[in-house]
Amino acid sequence: QVQLVESGGGLVQPGGSLRVSCAASGSIRIIYGMGWYRQAPGKQRELVARENSVGGTNYADSVKGRFTISRDNAKNTVYLQMNSLEPEDTAVYYCYAQVRVVGGSLHDYWGQGTQVTVSS
Repeated sequence: QVQLVESGGGLVQPGGSLRVSCAASGSIRIIYGMGWYRQAPGKQRELVARENSVGGTNYADSVKGRFTISRDNAKNTVYLQMNSLEPEDTAVYYCYAQVRVVGGSLHDYWGQGTQVTVSS
């Protein structure tokens, strides 16, 4: 099927920057939306940013102006550049992709998650 592998999480001080990446591989015909969600301890998973197949993006209000999502369609990879990080951004960040697989069916896939911790 399809696998999403995230990388780039870690520990950063408040005000710092971090970039996380997510590469999709497997039986991919076309990827439609790709994006990032996050889940902090004791909270529900929430949308951070997503980008559709033609470059349209939307962001959570809490990250607008600080985070930037981008895609490299040739590499089936989505990135999230996070600047001016705040302790409230601490969470597990999950990659998401809506994929039409080789067999023709449409599926949603999730990565395993990468921890981002913002702390001094």
